[in-house]
Amino acid sequence: MGDVATLDSTRLIIAALIGLALLLVLIIKFKVHAMLSILIGAVTIGLIAGMSFSDIVTAVDDGIGNTLKGIALLVGLGSMFGAILEASGGAQTLAVTMVKKFGDQKAAWALGITGLVIAMPVFFDAGLIILIPLAFSLAKRTKRSSLFYAIPLLAGLAVGHAFIPPTPGPVLVATMLNVDLGWVILVGIFCGTCAMIVAGPIWGSICGKKYHVPVPDHVANQEDFDESKLPGFGTVVGIILIPLVLIVLKSLAGVIPVLSGAEPVLSFLGQPFMALLLATLVAMFLLGTRHGYTLPELEKIMTKSLEPTGLILLVTACGGVLRYMLQYSGLGDVIGNAVASANLPLVLVAFLVAALVRICVGSSTVAMTMAAGIIAAMPGISELSPMYLACVTAAVAGGSTVCSHFNDSGFWLVKSLVGLDEKTTLKTWTIMETLVGGVGFIVALIISFFA
Repeated sequence: MGDVATLDSTRLIIAALIGLALLLVLIIKFKVHAMLSILIGAVTIGLIAGMSFSDIVTAVDDGIGNTLKGIALLVGLGSMFGAILEASGGAQTLAVTMVKKFGDQKAAWALGITGLVIAMPVFFDAGLIILIPLAFSLAKRTKRSSLFYAIPLLAGLAVGHAFIPPTPGPVLVATMLNVDLGWVILVGIFCGTCAMIVAGPIWGSICGKKYHVPVPDHVANQEDFDESKLPGFGTVVGIILIPLVLIVLKSLAGVIPVLSGAEPVLSFLGQPFMALLLATLVAMFLLGTRHGYTLPELEKIMTKSLEPTGLILLVTACGGVLRYMLQYSGLGDVIGNAVASANLPLVLVAFLVAALVRICVGSSTVAMTMAAGIIAAMPGISELSPMYLACVTAAVAGGSTVCSHFNDSGFWLVKSLVGLDEKTTLKTWTIMETLVGGVGFIVALIISFFA
């Protein structure tokens, strides 16, 4: 029996290696879309592992259905919420007010914090395009290298994008691992804040002194924001906090006696879809209709915001297929036993898997999807504490952030917007991304020892 088990395990491992290698080759060499590549890789694993056709179909159906039912609404509502915040000028309000409060000398800290908060409801690319003019205006006014302000902003955006819901990445991982989003938010804020400080103001100051990058010509004569047209700072902060507070209160209601009486109500309002729905409705009123937008105009803004969500959902769904294929074929048990025998913390394994995919493929979404699928397929995941699983989620986020280079669209976006050459982008942006992911992971690892 032992020999048979060994043969079966060997076949499963070979199936995993071939399927994952095929997936990476399709994406990297042949430029096949990530959705198709992950789906082809998953089906290949099932076939080589000896699964029946009906079991493969079941894994595909369960992977798509169970994954999308936990994330589809959240991605859609989060996109609408972020679009209203973006269109109303809420992001600029937050940035301008924070810079005023901190002053020019500490504006790098203000931009880092602003980027972190804004990237939770707004996609990274949109947040960068909205806020980078403020970094340039500060560099122009203080006659410093634009990297002194751009790097902290980029670090904050990277942290908010990777570590803290309701941004799609950590929501996806949390859904696959079946962990309460409240714990993910709490651990993510702690990990992300430490990462932002190191990769933002600290690394930005080093970059600003070492590389003098002037403000790009096309924005050198740009006018400052017209603050009279921006919404109030308190309004913007209050709206952004609505989903975070409700989700966290739901998680705390079961462990804090004072909140126990309100647990049924908080449990309902703290459901992620309800929390985001309420935040979106409040944003529609306070940042939309009260700010001069008509309902038809808001409808167009929100509809437009849903365009990029299709790609996110499809890639995520195929990641769910990979997870269930690994689980149903028995590969999850093999991987889990290998990890257990190696005595490696699951948090470390999650980080390494995500980092390897990130370096090979470039896409943080694909890295999160694949890492979450592999980790979720391991046995005993459901028995781990919510805080430990939140640390695993943060580790996946960290791994999917490190080592941004030529195969990452974010690399080229930053290069073009900030006006850098490839070499300087590698020495500044790539190191910043690695600091964000690495510091976030280290903090998650430390927290996991107490979970």
